[in-house]
Amino acid sequence: MRYVPGLAAIALLGLSAAVQAQHSGHGEQGHARPAAPSTETPATKAYRAANDKMHAGMDLEFSGDADVDFLRGMIPHHQGAIDMAKVVLEHGKNARVRKLAEEIIRAQEREIADMRKWLKEMGR
Repeated sequence: MRYVPGLAAIALLGLSAAVQAQHSGHGEQGHARPAAPSTETPATKAYRAANDKMHAGMDLEFSGDADVDFLRGMIPHHQGAIDMAKVVLEHGKNARVRKLAEEIIRAQEREIADMRKWLKEMGR
C-alpha cells in the first residue's frame, strides 16, 4: 500500500467530524439525556427530578474563592442526596437501604446547616 500525503489528513478530518457528531449535546448544556420514556415508574420520575434539581443548583457562578465555591456547590449536592433518600423512603422496600437513607438525611441536613453557617460567617 502506498502512502498518499493528503489521504491521511482527510481521514483524520473525517474521524474528527465523527467524534464531534458523537459528542454533540455536550457543552454549555452538559451531557444530553434522552427524553424520559412515558413508562417510567414514579420512583424513576422522582429520581430524575431530584437529579435535575441538584445539577441546576450546582451550576453556580464561581467566585474564585475555593472555600466559598466548594460550600456553595456542596449544599445542592447534599440536598440532592437528601432528595434521593426521600425517594427511597417513599418507594423503596429494602429495610437496609431505607435505614441508610434515613442516616443520609440526618447527616446531610446537619452538614448543610454547618455549611450555611460557615458561609454566613464568611460574609457570603
